[in-house]
Amino acid sequence: MLKSLYINPEKCTGCLQCEMACSYELEQVFNPAHSRIKVFTFHDAGRFVPYTCTQCDEAWCLKACPVEAIVINAATGAKEILNDRCVGCKVCTISCPFGTVNYNSASGKVIKCDLCGGNPQCASACPTGAITYIDSDATGLERMRNWAEKINTQYAA
Repeated sequence: MLKSLYINPEKCTGCLQCEMACSYELEQVFNPAHSRIKVFTFHDAGRFVPYTCTQCDEAWCLKACPVEAIVINAATGAKEILNDRCVGCKVCTISCPFGTVNYNSASGKVIKCDLCGGNPQCASACPTGAITYIDSDATGLERMRNWAEKINTQYAA
């Protein structure tokens, strides 16, 4: 059974604990700039929305990589970057429609969420339950897939 991050923005308070936990887990620093999850702030509405890689089935980042530096972790389903293979060309950053693959200028490589090997620290650190790690079927993935298929058939000639 694959699991996915489920984000409920209505529960997010903008505390940035997810960003801090992520940056510490993956970079050993408490610095939101080094996090693979970001909290977008809608200032006018006073709302916060965490976002990160959705681990797409149709992973455009993986397909676009010219050196095959993005691979699927069989245990978690995460699309992971092989740093020893990544050449920092940034093609994957351009191909990601959600903007969740980013270039790290310090390393010259790209970075993205890898689900922390199946124990995402952003979910563990979230004090309000805005980020949880649950069975993929419970996240609405099938509902989104059905909607996407419906949209594709509407435009077919």
